[in-house]
Amino acid sequence: MKKYLFAVSLITGIVSATLASKVQAVTLYNAGSLRNALGEISNNFTQTYGIGVTQVSGPSGSLRARIEQEFSSLGASADVFASADIGNPQKLFESGLGSPVVNFIDNRLVALVKPGLSVTSDNLLDLFLDPNIRLATSTPILDPSGDYAQEIFQKADSIKPGSFQILDSKALRLVGGAPTSVTPPAGVDNFKYILVDERSADVGLVYYTSALASVAAASDLQIVELPNNLATEAKYGLSVLKGASVDSEKLAQYILSPEGQQVLLKYGFTSPQYTSVPEGQGVVGMVFALGVAFALQKKLAQKQQVKVGDV
Repeated sequence: MKKYLFAVSLITGIVSATLASKVQAVTLYNAGSLRNALGEISNNFTQTYGIGVTQVSGPSGSLRARIEQEFSSLGASADVFASADIGNPQKLFESGLGSPVVNFIDNRLVALVKPGLSVTSDNLLDLFLDPNIRLATSTPILDPSGDYAQEIFQKADSIKPGSFQILDSKALRLVGGAPTSVTPPAGVDNFKYILVDERSADVGLVYYTSALASVAAASDLQIVELPNNLATEAKYGLSVLKGASVDSEKLAQYILSPEGQQVLLKYGFTSPQYTSVPEGQGVVGMVFALGVAFALQKKLAQKQQVKVGDV
């Protein structure tokens, strides 16, 4: 009898150890502009911890709507949401579907100009307003890049009244999920396809990181910084979603770690000037917020200077 009980105990222990070793992959929903950077971070995370990451990329507004629909119909969704703005993950937090939102990295909008145009920051607004110039942007609401473009149009209106109506009317929503969005062939950069291959626009308002990728694909494209009176910053928000595993919180903290931040900086993102961590909601939110605070304190304490490399 004792031998039997010992055998059962041994088998139970082996089965338990086997089950514990089978780690479920973490599902990461992220903004399209984060696809490559978070893809590299996810690979590094998997190599370090042996935890797989399933990555789904797309416009942040569309992903937020997808998360809400999945929770409504399935009771669950992705584990981690990395958005190109604060507003979309904040909506999930306020509805009880996500942890406190952390501003984990920043970006900015620039003008990406087709070859052959003579453009500087000083004459950029005149170029935008030129009726002969076709201006491409992303889609407001579905994609934060489109919302940031609207913000630029509002700033232009304060400089030259009437600019908002002109720019909003002429803007071509060629990316971000609108019916007018173009679909480049697999592996072809969006704005290289729009400005060089299809020539369906003359200039695009894009993230700096996306502009770097486009120039890497077509070196004669021009990146023109917005003048100070039009400059618009993009703050990216990170949230662990309701019901996510501890492994999901580990991935979020890895993104915030010095190792994760180094990768993001390499792709052209910039360190956030401040981090907003609203009051937590439940134990998961509290644990994540504490983990975030620890990671950020560690990063600030080390004061690492990271060289921004080529994409």
